[in-house]
Amino acid sequence: MSRKRVLITGAAGFLGSHLCDRFIAEDCHVIAMDNLITGDLRNIEHLFKLENFEFYHHDVSKFVHVPGELDYILHFASPASPIDYLKIPIQTLKVGSLGTHNLLGLAKAKKARMLIASTSEIYGDPSVNPQPEEYWGNVNTVGPRGVYDEAKRFQESITMAYHTFHGVETRIVRIFNTYGPRMRLNDGRVLPAFIGQAIRGEDLTVFGDGSQTRSFCYVSDLIEGIYRLLLSDYAYPVNIGNPSEITIKEFGEEIIKLTGTKQKMVYKELPTDDPKQRRPDITKARTILGWEPKVSREEGLKITYEYFKSLPQELIDKIDHKDFTTYNK
Repeated sequence: MSRKRVLITGAAGFLGSHLCDRFIAEDCHVIAMDNLITGDLRNIEHLFKLENFEFYHHDVSKFVHVPGELDYILHFASPASPIDYLKIPIQTLKVGSLGTHNLLGLAKAKKARMLIASTSEIYGDPSVNPQPEEYWGNVNTVGPRGVYDEAKRFQESITMAYHTFHGVETRIVRIFNTYGPRMRLNDGRVLPAFIGQAIRGEDLTVFGDGSQTRSFCYVSDLIEGIYRLLLSDYAYPVNIGNPSEITIKEFGEEIIKLTGTKQKMVYKELPTDDPKQRRPDITKARTILGWEPKVSREEGLKITYEYFKSLPQELIDKIDHKDFTTYNK
């Protein structure tokens, strides 16, 4: 039997690189694609020596051509952190719209199954908690977060349109807060921001009063959920995340305890449209995929902290404090 051929966009990013590892482990031929605007080749350089791995430096917002057959396409190309999508709002909208359109066209031409990476941000600042897939969200289309939220909402709509009108096999994963090795310390999200500040001996910055909640899923759990969804027969959105909810303030206290630092938490004004609650309802993932997270936050944080501590000092120090007016995403 010939190897399955898999195209992974955003392959040099945090989640994309872990997906490359998973599909290599499944003995697939992985075609990785990234324009490196937020990705880092160091995340996948260990794969370059393999005969069943190839890399294309390409922006999927432009026409995408991949020679040969394709079995699966996983579309993970998109800025995903507040610092990134506030700096490059147009590119964020284009990769969610033009990029998704291009890849759906490729999936149609190749008769490939395509999975898109959506996000819990499509729920906006939710009025229900936890958030089930049937909840339509509370999103400010013209607010600062709208470029990311609406790109993902459009991405879901065009994917379903290709599924219903063209018969393309599609899957939609709604990803909640995920963490683990290969995250960037300076991407503005709460977990790497807190750990990075602790390592550098800085106080931990909390936006708002810290009562906002988040739910953190370890990366290996998320990748397993994505893999099961891809191989399932379910075409509608599925939440993949950890339903264990914690306030930002409590989370900061966990990081201080984990790192053994003496810093305190400092509070700044809550940014516009920052969601007050974020917790997935994973009933569908449990019933349809037989999936639920296995890695505890305590275990996952220890692994992640050790990874961040192992980074070269220049990467730990590499943060632009002018940009650190970000969201506790």
